[in-house]
Amino acid sequence: MAETVTTDILIVGAGPTGLFGAYCAGFRGLQTVVVDALPQCGGQIAALYPEKEIRDIAAVPGARGRDVVKALKEQADTYSPTYLLGRQAVEFRHSPEGRPQVTLSDGTVIDAGAVVLTAGIGTFTARALPAGEEYLGRGLSYFVPDPTEYADRDVLVVGGGDSAVDWVLALKSIARSVTLVHRRSAFRAHAASVREVHEGGAEIITDAQVSALVGDGDSILEAHVRVDGEDEARVLKVNAVVAALGFISNLGPLVGWGIELERRTIVVDTRMRTNVEHVYAAGDVTAYPGKVRLMAVGFGEVASAINNAAVDLDPTLSLFPGHSTDLE
Repeated sequence: MAETVTTDILIVGAGPTGLFGAYCAGFRGLQTVVVDALPQCGGQIAALYPEKEIRDIAAVPGARGRDVVKALKEQADTYSPTYLLGRQAVEFRHSPEGRPQVTLSDGTVIDAGAVVLTAGIGTFTARALPAGEEYLGRGLSYFVPDPTEYADRDVLVVGGGDSAVDWVLALKSIARSVTLVHRRSAFRAHAASVREVHEGGAEIITDAQVSALVGDGDSILEAHVRVDGEDEARVLKVNAVVAALGFISNLGPLVGWGIELERRTIVVDTRMRTNVEHVYAAGDVTAYPGKVRLMAVGFGEVASAINNAAVDLDPTLSLFPGHSTDLE
């Protein structure tokens, strides 16, 4: 028989927004369960850019992604939430008493007073590099969990977004050489980061695409790059390729929960409520007019979601939770 876990708040998503939500729930004295399909906390930060410098959080001039996640988890752990990681929230229903019940991929049933969805962009898979896929895991990678693995290597980074530019900046002081290839002349990344790459000594090849990766079967030895207007491909001597071409996301089983969606995001009102009773959402997964997708915005949204859920559970409570400075 499947295990049933009873809690006040179920948070689906253990990224930064979900972790701060766990703190907010604990601050209100609510028992909390946090579920995530990934085996660790941190969401996109932990999976995609743990070493990236994050600078757009209030009072944090700059910190590595993994350190931000560590601090958020320490803050949440003040109130001892239960983490159920490596498990996906699959099915949703209301109990006869009207309480949300969520079944996880391992069969566990979470019986909650309210559910807060902080699923970010949902599940995500990297966009593949058309050339050289056979070297995936043998020199070709889509994520960089540990930059030190690229020490003294000749690295080719492919892409023009923030991830590609960030990896160039992170690896330029570690690798022997770093080359950036982008299929356009204009970059999607932040202008300040692009300027730093231009000033940092990395070779940049624009209006170009990787046409082939060549190696000995076990490792990459060179990359062939086709540049617009050039008759022959350039041959670059590299032994590591990071393809930062973005990723494809989807909400997975959440699309079958009866929640109103706008494209691949969840529609919420000013209380962060969805159209499904006792189900809230916060962070990048939400949509409303004027939405700004920043981590700082997600923190505010999840605070609103948790406090409105607290009043949903007990209408005698005040919506305002009080200040942490009021505590002894």
